[in-house]
Amino acid sequence: MAKKQDKDARHYDVILAPHITEKSTLLSENNAVVFKVPGDATKPQIKEAVEALFERKVKSVNTIVMKGKSKRWRGKPYKRTDQKKAIVTLQEGQDPIDITEGVG
Repeated sequence: MAKKQDKDARHYDVILAPHITEKSTLLSENNAVVFKVPGDATKPQIKEAVEALFERKVKSVNTIVMKGKSKRWRGKPYKRTDQKKAIVTLQEGQDPIDITEGVG
């Protein structure tokens, strides 16, 4: 039983948050969902986490690393942190993931 709790905690560390934008909403029409993930997360880890947390079969996982922009605030330069996003495509016939409800 303790093994299952360790597994679940690891999955919650892989999927940080949904990435909600106009473009990600358009992707949901093609059975895809976009999540923010840690920079060291791998595609197999992301696939395993989505299948465990949302109980859906994953067809493919594409990842994108967005490099942080250099900005200025009150004349002082700073750099935004890098972010990694995962575009998870579900298999045909799977119910879409409703990101507005709680994780089951």
